[in-house]
Amino acid sequence: MASLTLKGYTFNQPVVRDSFLRRAVFFQNKIITILGEFGLTADDVNIELESVPFKKLPASASWYLDGHHLHYSSNVCDKYVENLAVVCKVIELEVEQVTSGQKTMMEFMREFVEDEEVEQQRKDARALLGVAEDEKDLDVIDKKYKDLAKTMHPDMDGGDIDKFKALNRAHKLLRKELQ
Repeated sequence: MASLTLKGYTFNQPVVRDSFLRRAVFFQNKIITILGEFGLTADDVNIELESVPFKKLPASASWYLDGHHLHYSSNVCDKYVENLAVVCKVIELEVEQVTSGQKTMMEFMREFVEDEEVEQQRKDARALLGVAEDEKDLDVIDKKYKDLAKTMHPDMDGGDIDKFKALNRAHKLLRKELQ
């Protein structure tokens, strides 16, 4: 079985072969339960379930803790439900670090903190790349980035260094979200 190393943790890569939606709901509920260790409820946690959880899509969880917007996403597996399992495992391991005293709450929050305007920045990045506002396929985003980078590169005729830098920032932001 393949292993993953994320945020310094190594664990077996999840493999889901059936009951995809049921398992996605299970991982959604497990994440809410794990974050409940910090007094959070289902109303404090946002996990949008995909209607077709066996597709290759990233999974993410967002929550508010002590006035901070926290977020984690994964796109390392072949199915949405497996990516949600990875999100669940990483959050579980991080919460265990806090509850066992190996990590402070501030260290935990630094691992997951996200700028309040990040959603708008992601929308703007997708618009700059010319992909759909809800595009989550990293292959599509990478292909569009490469096509645009060829035309915007400062060494090309009509290239513009400022536009090229903005394109790189947009691509980096979306890669961070989807990896």
